[in-house]
Amino acid sequence: MFALDFTTRRGIIQNSRERPCSPFLKILIPPPQSTTVHILHDNTLTAENRDKFILIADRYGQSVKFYNVEELCKEELSEITRKISSARSSYFTIAAYYRTLIPDVLSSAIEKCIYLDSDIVVNMDIKELWQIDLGQRILGVVTSKSDDRKLDYNLCIEGIVKFEDYFNSGVLLMNMVALRQEKKRMFNALDFLATNPQFTLLADQDLLNYCFSTQTLKLPPKFNQVVLYSRIRGKLFADKVIYHFAGAGLGLDLNDPFNRLWMDYFIKTPWFNAETIDNIYKFNKKAIQDICAEHNNSMIKLSATMSGKTRAFIVLKSELNRLVENFSVKSKEEILVVESGAPLQKLLDIIKTSRGEKVFFIMAPNFPFQILTEAGFVYGEDFLDCFKFLSNIKIHPYPLIRSM
Repeated sequence: MFALDFTTRRGIIQNSRERPCSPFLKILIPPPQSTTVHILHDNTLTAENRDKFILIADRYGQSVKFYNVEELCKEELSEITRKISSARSSYFTIAAYYRTLIPDVLSSAIEKCIYLDSDIVVNMDIKELWQIDLGQRILGVVTSKSDDRKLDYNLCIEGIVKFEDYFNSGVLLMNMVALRQEKKRMFNALDFLATNPQFTLLADQDLLNYCFSTQTLKLPPKFNQVVLYSRIRGKLFADKVIYHFAGAGLGLDLNDPFNRLWMDYFIKTPWFNAETIDNIYKFNKKAIQDICAEHNNSMIKLSATMSGKTRAFIVLKSELNRLVENFSVKSKEEILVVESGAPLQKLLDIIKTSRGEKVFFIMAPNFPFQILTEAGFVYGEDFLDCFKFLSNIKIHPYPLIRSM
């Protein structure tokens, strides 16, 4: 976990980053405004990785500080695990709660900081976020409403937090002065989570929403842009925003703008080496083998399905180029291009007319295949989902970070 604060250093010559001292010694002059990265960790942080963090901070003339939360906050973590039994066994582990301990861990002299999850890529000048005035608000947040997707957050379903107020806790602009006054309130919220286990899946995020959803400054979506939704919208390039890879994973296809963006930053770090690449391969080896086996089985089944039949394609207009690039469509093969929201009866009639002669490959996101099966058509004989044949090898960011 990462927290940032900015310190202005006065009396420094802004036009020079270095000051000669002797032939054997060079003093680096910090920039007029520097960033301090505060890394919250547990006992698993190795000396080697600690040195790498220091190296990359020095490379850019910035500062880094380390906080072993497991040692500094033993009582608080013990209290969390006592009340929330899943805190040490869930996918996110107890480290997800570290963000609630930032006011205790950081110096009382720090009045504001930026919190970032470990699956964040800051593809912009983060000073733009830092310069936002929170006023009396406790947190600056990007709400889930900014994604235009009403997800099933239990706090919202139960009417405890309004959907338009529910926020993602992966990027937070934190009013440290106000948060230090709310410590008791946050720990009382643990009792609420303890007696309402339906909120433990996103417990750390729900805890902050439960406490502060009405005391936030709503920030523009660019400060916490979820990659998953950018992909769903078919985004073809990366913007100057803060990208959040939550639930999105990293693919091997560098034609994907977000995979490429992550890789562009990754190669600038000390972790870009043979050992890390080997770890990535080892983690994904079985997944890749399983995908290859599934692909081979699919090809065998497809050969049987296509015996004596020809291909035809039903494709959403926005997916037409992708279809042509991936399926080597022949000039004699039929392509039916449809608009989003087109009536399905026409498609049903076309498939019915060609039944037994053609297999329809359908390339349309969220296509209601159940309507075809309810109409008596058989998947694998009358129609297929094009997306099942596309490369879909994923690398999830969390295991990658843990493997370092």
